[in-house]
Amino acid sequence: METITSSKGISRRELLKRCMVVGAGLAVGTGFVAGSTAAWAMETKHVAPREMATLIQMARDIYPHNHVADEYYAAAVKGFDSADSKDKIAAGVSALDAAAQGRGYADYLSVPWELERVEILRSMEQSSFFQTMRGNLITGLYNNKDVWPLFGYEGESYTKGGYINRGFDDITWI
Repeated sequence: METITSSKGISRRELLKRCMVVGAGLAVGTGFVAGSTAAWAMETKHVAPREMATLIQMARDIYPHNHVADEYYAAAVKGFDSADSKDKIAAGVSALDAAAQGRGYADYLSVPWELERVEILRSMEQSSFFQTMRGNLITGLYNNKDVWPLFGYEGESYTKGGYINRGFDDITWI
């Protein structure tokens, strides 16, 4: 079997060996978060990969859609990987982990049930960390044009003659 290496010289096998799989099917390595069962990954520069994995899980718990892949949630939280956000994210994830530890879990990612994670989030919903995440996820997730087809949204219709002439009642999932 041929080992394929990237331009930086790391093979797929080596990449997988350097990973640690955390909750919700996410793999965390040095400087990246990846889907453990899907072909996507994101590099992190300022926020620790485990913290970014926590943000991805938090995003999924705030706006749960089973038919939306983790890669879209990762894209929605990617903007938090900045030098300005680093300390706020670390403090917010630390608070999530502390709340999970108060319920007997190692951290937020290790809480196995969505309902329990939602209860943790509800206990924090007045915090600025939660409100910042929730607010930014609205645009980060739902303004992503790659997600629109998953919801049956065809985009704006003004330039195409409006909805009346294009089947405003053709949505079957409502």
